[in-house]
Amino acid sequence: VSLARVNMGKAVLDPTQIPVALTGDKIIDRPVQINGNDYRITCVSMGNPHCVVFCDIVDNLDIDTLGPQFEYNPLFPDRVNVEFAQVLPDGKIRMRVWERGSGITQACGTGACATYVAARYAGLCGEAASIVMDGGTLRISQEKESGNIMMEGPAVKVFDGTIDTEATFE
Repeated sequence: VSLARVNMGKAVLDPTQIPVALTGDKIIDRPVQINGNDYRITCVSMGNPHCVVFCDIVDNLDIDTLGPQFEYNPLFPDRVNVEFAQVLPDGKIRMRVWERGSGITQACGTGACATYVAARYAGLCGEAASIVMDGGTLRISQEKESGNIMMEGPAVKVFDGTIDTEATFE
């Protein structure tokens, strides 16, 4: 196997289901203040809460500082994963992610899907988009009939391991 395609289900945009403490039926490109700074956010659940922020230059952001400011903001009662995204000249979308409870990670499948959904609503991508993360690139699309979000990417063996089934852990 060299390529995998996964049905990630439908994106949820209802703020009460994400959850996000803002009114309206969807939070799309909504202006908010986080730690005294102005941002425009799109909130999506892919089974877990995401806040997508489009930026001019993602690689210049201090995500170690920004990530916790979003994750622990009262707007997000269950905390939130934050995707900082930039549309590149070739149409691909560069994304960096702060995952709630983990910090900066190299990739996030549900985050790539949320970023695609946010980009679609903002008119920043077509029927499919390549989401470029530090850990690799995923191709995200939406099935027309079902509305399900589809994630496609390389399947690569990363390690071999063994487990000592007799071992005890304290």
